[in-house]
Amino acid sequence: MIKALKLFVAVMFVSAIAFGGNKDRQGEAGASELLINPWAQSSGWDGINTACVKGIESLNLNVAGLAFTTKTEIVFAHTEWLSGTGITFNTFGFSQNLGKGGVIGADVMSIDFGNIPITTTSLPEGGLGNYSPQYINMALAYSKVFSNSIYGGIVVRGVSESISDASALGLGFDAGIQYVTGPKTDPTRIHFGIALRNIGSRMHYGGDGLSFRGQSPQGDYTMTLEQRSQGFELPSLLNIGGSYNFELGGSAQKTHRITVAANFCSHSFSQDQVGLGAEYSFKEMIMLRAGYNYESNISNLETRVTALTGLSGGLTFMVPLKKNGPKLGVDYSYRSSNPFKGSQTLGLRITL
Repeated sequence: MIKALKLFVAVMFVSAIAFGGNKDRQGEAGASELLINPWAQSSGWDGINTACVKGIESLNLNVAGLAFTTKTEIVFAHTEWLSGTGITFNTFGFSQNLGKGGVIGADVMSIDFGNIPITTTSLPEGGLGNYSPQYINMALAYSKVFSNSIYGGIVVRGVSESISDASALGLGFDAGIQYVTGPKTDPTRIHFGIALRNIGSRMHYGGDGLSFRGQSPQGDYTMTLEQRSQGFELPSLLNIGGSYNFELGGSAQKTHRITVAANFCSHSFSQDQVGLGAEYSFKEMIMLRAGYNYESNISNLETRVTALTGLSGGLTFMVPLKKNGPKLGVDYSYRSSNPFKGSQTLGLRITL
């Protein structure tokens, strides 16, 4: 309990520092792929389930939920981002319960932009071939059960962005806590969650793409000069959420469950968001979910600052491979956008 309270205080202290700035910083961060949820299940809520997310998907929302992993979980997800742009994500995650309340997890996300024509000022129409940016981020996380009510964890994430002749590297940290009221035998417990994400080093681009050959000041020889690139911050944010479970048909049977959730997301470099979502579950085998994230001017095509229009939905099918044994699950989510044709994610999970 004392360790959990210390972690909570640390999270709140860093939050006060990270979010003490003003809104003039909006639009100055990079590595915006860290803001995208690549998982099929939690993106069906549009990330509103900060307080009740569980398993490996918690690494992109609130790492405290990783502590709910009972044995082993393996998840793969494929995303078509803003359909029509040709951008796709492939994400793989693995978590393992270590015993004594501790869980370790890791994931890797790779972004494929497809082939982009190489252009220059003299050949603006291309004809020089193609290039493909490579964006990869990898995370290692540890989460722990501190008591029947308190769960906490931390994530270390490496970020890599590169093209053929320039690249940037960064290191970020996440921390989160979930607090659950009442005993474990009470299925209608209230969940609270707070998560601080993407706090880390500044990133800079460097490489041959920023260098050129020029004359020395005396003009008697040539030299290779490298231009300095402007550094940029990671897109830090703070999530604060809550959820509540309604059990229908008797808690012993666990036939029907309805979970409602709310979340407030404070961005250091973008618009703040307020979201509401709900999930219906039938015997924890069939789950339907939907969410809506609102931010200022999101309904105004001319003044909003995102292609996403806030609405999302998804479903899950979980099939037991044997009684009280492994389960195989298929997840799907859709996030609306304008322009483009929305974003779709398909996931496959195995729980042992």
